Amino acid sequence: MNSADVWRSAARTDPGKVRARNEDAFLEVPEQGVWAVADGMGGHQGGDIASQLIVSSLAQVPWQGGFDERLKALRLCLHWINRRLGQELTVNAARPDNVMGSTVVALLIEGKRAACVWAGDSRCYLWRKQRLYQLSRDHTLLQQLIEKQQMSVEEASAHPAARALTRAIGATAELRLGVLELDVYPGDAFLLCSDGLYQELSSDALGDALGLASPQVALQCLFDGALSGAARDNLAAVVIQQ
Repeated sequence: MNSADVWRSAARTDPGKVRARNEDAFLEVPEQGVWAVADGMGGHQGGDIASQLIVSSLAQVPWQGGFDERLKALRLCLHWINRRLGQELTVNAARPDNVMGSTVVALLIEGKRAACVWAGDSRCYLWRKQRLYQLSRDHTLLQQLIEKQQMSVEEASAHPAARALTRAIGATAELRLGVLELDVYPGDAFLLCSDGLYQELSSDALGDALGLASPQVALQCLFDGALSGAARDNLAAVVIQQ
């Protein structure tokens, strides 16, 4: 990427106020136009192993070729991690806590093209012309009930398993990724974050932060807001601006 294409970004994670261990992780490689957030799940060390594996594996991708080749490399890497985590589960099947998985949301930008790739309920938001758009769609039972059963948000939220993930890295043998490609315009800003962050903040608060002057200031505003609440879960976020 030439210097005109390089986006500015800031990334941060925090265990929050309740959990002793942080299972969230992030990747920030602005010079390659690649960012990601992963939110691990699993007993004992399972969750942080899974989220760190995602971040470290994506960091090692060579990111060569054009946009389409790089998007393919991103998807192949996530499929490889899914298989590897599945093998870990088989090896450790004797352990009762053998859940080892992670959500992921990744953003790839090159020139005027961008792609959001995800599995689970970590989200990608776009701030464009004073409006906030949620680009990713949660892979949760809640979202499924709304879309397939035509339930209202209130009805679906009342379901005891509403927060359950329907997709995640390491959760099933066959991984189905969400992928959304879009054109990028001057002034666009992106937010990748785990559910621990967006559950603490309103859409207005997210948008207000993304409209601030720099990624660092926006990120500080988001974490100040989230940590002033209950912050029951780990938090991770990456803010990306031109």
